[in-house]
Amino acid sequence: MEDAVSRSSLDSSSTGDEYVLVNADPKLRITGDINDLNSEICSENQSRFKQSVNKSMNDSLVDKEIGHVMPSSQSVDVLNTNGSASNEAEPGAAGSVSLPTTPTGDCIVFHGVTYLGCATVNAPRSEVEIYRNMAVLNEQSQGDIPIVLSVPATADGTVSQSEGFVRLLEPGTDTEISSYKIHRILFCARGPVESNEKRCFAFTFSHGDCADSAIFQCHVFRCDLSEAVAKILYCFANTFRRVPKNRSSVSKPILESNQDFVFTVNLEMREEDGKGGFTLCPRDKNVFKLRCNLDKRLALTVQQSGSKELKIERCFGLLISPGRNVKHGDMTLIEKTSMGYAGEDGVYSITGHWDPTESSFAVLNTETQKDTRVFLTVAIDLVIIGIQEPVRFAIETKAKIFPQTERFWYFMSKPHTELFHVKLKPIESSNGDISHEVVSVTSQTELDRKKGGMSLPLGQSKYVRDDILTPQDGPDEESDTDEPLLSGSGVVSKEITDENILEAWKDVLKRWHQNLSQKPKQVNQLAKKGIPEALRGEVWQLLAGCETNHELLEAYRILITKDSSSEAVIQRDINRTFPAHDFFKESGGLGQESLFKICKAYSVYDEEIEYCQGQSFLAAALLLHMPEEQAFSVLVKIMFDYGLRDFFRNDFNVLHLHFYQLERLLQDQLVDIFDHFMEMGVEAHMYASQWFLTLFTAKFPLFMVFHILDIFLSEGRNFIFNVALALLKVSRKDLLALDFEGVLKYFRVQLPKKFRTEEATGDLMQTAVSCKVNARKLKKYEKEYLAMKEEELQKEDPVERLERENKRLMEANIRLEQENDDMAHELVESKLNLTKKLDLCQDTSEALTSELMQTKKRLVETEEEKQRLELESQQVKEMCRRELERLEADNSRNTVIIADYKQICSQLSERLEKQQTAAKKELEAIRGQVKSCEHCSAMFDPEGKVQVPEPKVDPESLNPRIMELERLVRELELELAQTKLAHVESECKTQDLTHQLNSAVSEIQASKNTWFTKTINSIKEVATTQKKDSKDLQRKDSTSKE
Repeated sequence: MEDAVSRSSLDSSSTGDEYVLVNADPKLRITGDINDLNSEICSENQSRFKQSVNKSMNDSLVDKEIGHVMPSSQSVDVLNTNGSASNEAEPGAAGSVSLPTTPTGDCIVFHGVTYLGCATVNAPRSEVEIYRNMAVLNEQSQGDIPIVLSVPATADGTVSQSEGFVRLLEPGTDTEISSYKIHRILFCARGPVESNEKRCFAFTFSHGDCADSAIFQCHVFRCDLSEAVAKILYCFANTFRRVPKNRSSVSKPILESNQDFVFTVNLEMREEDGKGGFTLCPRDKNVFKLRCNLDKRLALTVQQSGSKELKIERCFGLLISPGRNVKHGDMTLIEKTSMGYAGEDGVYSITGHWDPTESSFAVLNTETQKDTRVFLTVAIDLVIIGIQEPVRFAIETKAKIFPQTERFWYFMSKPHTELFHVKLKPIESSNGDISHEVVSVTSQTELDRKKGGMSLPLGQSKYVRDDILTPQDGPDEESDTDEPLLSGSGVVSKEITDENILEAWKDVLKRWHQNLSQKPKQVNQLAKKGIPEALRGEVWQLLAGCETNHELLEAYRILITKDSSSEAVIQRDINRTFPAHDFFKESGGLGQESLFKICKAYSVYDEEIEYCQGQSFLAAALLLHMPEEQAFSVLVKIMFDYGLRDFFRNDFNVLHLHFYQLERLLQDQLVDIFDHFMEMGVEAHMYASQWFLTLFTAKFPLFMVFHILDIFLSEGRNFIFNVALALLKVSRKDLLALDFEGVLKYFRVQLPKKFRTEEATGDLMQTAVSCKVNARKLKKYEKEYLAMKEEELQKEDPVERLERENKRLMEANIRLEQENDDMAHELVESKLNLTKKLDLCQDTSEALTSELMQTKKRLVETEEEKQRLELESQQVKEMCRRELERLEADNSRNTVIIADYKQICSQLSERLEKQQTAAKKELEAIRGQVKSCEHCSAMFDPEGKVQVPEPKVDPESLNPRIMELERLVRELELELAQTKLAHVESECKTQDLTHQLNSAVSEIQASKNTWFTKTINSIKEVATTQKKDSKDLQRKDSTSKE
């Protein structure tokens, strides 16, 4: 990979993140790469730069035969300060900034530089504050001073004239204006390229001899040409970042083989929780779970293992980048918040702040699709005392990005761990000092890849670490070697040979589920024969009484999100829990992760004993039969209800009591074994402690472990004595033939291997069930033990006894004081919360009271409105009733009138028809008589029509009376036709009014709204109009009759 640091970090440099005074060797750190600066200088004016270099520096870059330092170190070049250079600038460059020259052989001088001034700062390593002062001083430009800047060519402090100083000289006379010790310069920065300060640069300087009296100043300079800023920064980089290599003190390697060192680096990530703090980012199968748009805090710890210790001086830089196999130049520097040794165990801690919303981290701030991951590389550069170059440790891991509102319930909180193998070559300088040169830095992941084979051997298994024993690379379960049997050995079959047992369990479970509070009588007898493997998870939960305990399930989901002080111990035990079982043998796999969560949750749940060694075996046995939540619930029941946690309390007093009871049972039932153990000095705690603390789950095969748990959950804690006596009874002959060491080895190695078959386990369990362990005897033994302890206390020196009692009481007092402080703190918080809630309730009560008053007022108004509307509705109903009666009377009268009118019309029609018939007959008779006359027949045309010449009417001969009557007849006929038309219209209007009246009545009954009044008024108007029309009709009828 390319030896470069993030290009974006070239504009500034810092020695660290703490405000410290460095009074020894130069410590200023340039966070960029000199090669990048050199490229920038060359790109400005390549031809002029090459000519100037040829004139001013005969050999600008030395140490070209350095070779490959290491893949993860910072490789830089050094200016040659011993070459013969000229002070004269190029003719074409008069008035501009010249290239670096070496007039005295030990420093580099820059012309055309202006000193803008200085300002006091509080944060000497803050780029924001330096940029702000740079902008202010560049804008004012009132006290500008033209200077010549002299930068030391080396940082060893041994040069003759510069004496480790950055000097400001007066142009022309070279009179020194001011000087600054290079080891007191803390930070160097250049102005942003896209701003008015692109020709400026600045550095911070500390005044004072201690941290309390230190004053930090920011000195700002401006160059005539912007290209000179990169050249000056290039020289600063050579001065402060490179270990000097003088020609007179060339290092030579020691004739000794390379030295190997191993460093363990742990990585944790925390995210902003929205409450001013940071919560741990979970991990799932070595994949970090991150959320978008949340600030993150990185915490790394570095610890060296080995006899020879290398002291870490400081963290050179903390970098991060998406992807893997990233070039060093593609990584981005992030802000460090702290660094230093944490305690006396040699652990060096670095913390940094990471803002993922920056554009360079877009991949790590974008939600990943389902079933996809992104790679992530985190690197730290460490300055280690005795090593010439900074050492880089690059950690490659994976991450999955979730939305900002995502919540995680189940996760693994242990840090990501990576081992780095550093190979160093000792080098001795001419003055006798011994240092080291980095040969290589290799991570354990790279070694695993190489051992696993990069040529994809499909027929071979994956590489497994040597320190993890599995059934494939560990001792054979059926072998009789001296290696102990791995925990988790044995294959448990789910086949059921006896169908009667299955039917019996089916009936028992059916009755049990109907009444969970009462255990069926057959359960104890069936459990002694062994619970079928397919039913163990369900039956164990029923026996423990947690089938319907939802409180523990909800508590588990909360407990796994909390931190535990026992996480390191739990993690150590998990790696050696059931290594022979496929579910737990993979480091960091699903089984180990679930087991870690259960043990951590219980350590938080049980604050008194937290986590004790051996609990992981019992939790693993439960986890093989049920999910995490149910396994945690059964574990809690076993520890509390079955009294297993009593073994871990009060300095294991209950455990020692059980040891005494076991020895007394041996004395009563197995006298020869008891005497044999007494002669050799074998005590119960030497072989039975693991039996009691782990319920035989740590060493014995799984089918034996599960059978013991079947009867233990059914019978109770005293069944441990039965199993212990049975183990001793079946091993009686072997134990009597062994000495002290042989007995202990037998319990550790041979005894578990005796029960590698289910037949042997069945015989053992029958023996255990047949052993008689009387509860009254155990109570008797308990009284003997307590009396013996009391007697020992009486014989003991009172001072020692009181001192021990005092110590115990002091410890209890400290514990109680701590609990009291915690409770007081919780009480204060509870009071504050209650006060807040009370204030909130009072505000809510006032608001509700006000709302209630308003509601009551509205209710009164509504009731009044209701009464008013009911009264108005009654009035409307009465009015409608009267109008309806009136309209019905009018309708009846109109019906009578219409019937009379129809009768009259029918009579007139009959009379008219008769007259027309008579007139036709008379007309025919007249026409026949006229045609018979010769003179009169000429009056008819061929068609029979009369052709009468227009008579000449004599007005004097007309009768006025007749004419008047004819006119009246025509008017009456016209009026008759109009009356018929009005009658038809009256019938239509009557139907419309009836329909409107029915609609109005229905609407009044349905809504009783005030708008009904308008409808009634309109009905009244229509009825009035109809009444007038009826009167007119009657008047016309009377007129026609006349």
